[in-house]
Amino acid sequence: MQIVSALFVENFEMRQAPGPSTRIDMTGVMFSQAAPEPAPLTIAPHLVGLIYCPDDEPGNGVFEVVFRTGTDPDSEQLARNVSPFTVEPGKFTYRLVRGELEFEDYGQVFAHCRVGQGDWHLVPFTLLPPA
Repeated sequence: MQIVSALFVENFEMRQAPGPSTRIDMTGVMFSQAAPEPAPLTIAPHLVGLIYCPDDEPGNGVFEVVFRTGTDPDSEQLARNVSPFTVEPGKFTYRLVRGELEFEDYGQVFAHCRVGQGDWHLVPFTLLPPA
């Protein structure tokens, strides 16, 4: 299985389309956010991971997200989420993750995402000073 995309979003909705086909509506895709109040603070951005299962795979997997202070797999861990899933081979699935992230100051964190023991897919998120 593989991650097709992983993004921070404000809103995520699925809807049916002719075919039958499914549409995913994502709004507020972001890589940064102004803090709602001065640091230190905790925020909980939503991360959506889109995962594809090839026809020749069984369709059972685990989506792991580790929020870290840097890009290195050994950088400080801030939060972690592990979510098992099942998907029909040849189809897509999604996982929603809401990490509670404590920021002592403004700056950047990275969501390290993977399926099973696969390669890490990194998604940056920057907390900016209040606007």
